[in-house]
Amino acid sequence: MRLGLLKPAFIIAVLMGVFLGMGLFTFGYGKGISYFSRDPAACANCHIMQDQYSSWQKGPHHASAACIDCHLPHDFIPKMIAKTDNGWRHSKAFTLQNFHEPIQITPRNAAILQENCLRCHGEFLHAIVTGSTTDANAISCVHCHQGVGHGARQ
Repeated sequence: MRLGLLKPAFIIAVLMGVFLGMGLFTFGYGKGISYFSRDPAACANCHIMQDQYSSWQKGPHHASAACIDCHLPHDFIPKMIAKTDNGWRHSKAFTLQNFHEPIQITPRNAAILQENCLRCHGEFLHAIVTGSTTDANAISCVHCHQGVGHGARQ
């Protein structure tokens, strides 16, 4: 009887160890700790973001904004939700190699980007965007300023 109970517990312990080991290896190999920093180099951990990272280094926002300043909400809870969502989607897409190239921003992240444009530059843009930021055909800063933060340079 004891051996019968020991076997399932042993199998569960081994499986948990394997999954934990694989998770820790993947986190280390994928430089997971770097995603908790403000360092824009973390965004270039994956080769697909190298053009964006390189052009950001040469762009006008290099001296004043890191990736997270434009691409994540600034309040703690919305930031953690966005980081979790982005991390899950990015890790899944890069692991399965099923992402669009060049990489494209999602509608949710485009809204975050727009909010951050207005947060920093709103005083200059108030008259242009007042009342036109939530409609389906709303004015988007990146419509005219697509490469201001970064973008592959021709």
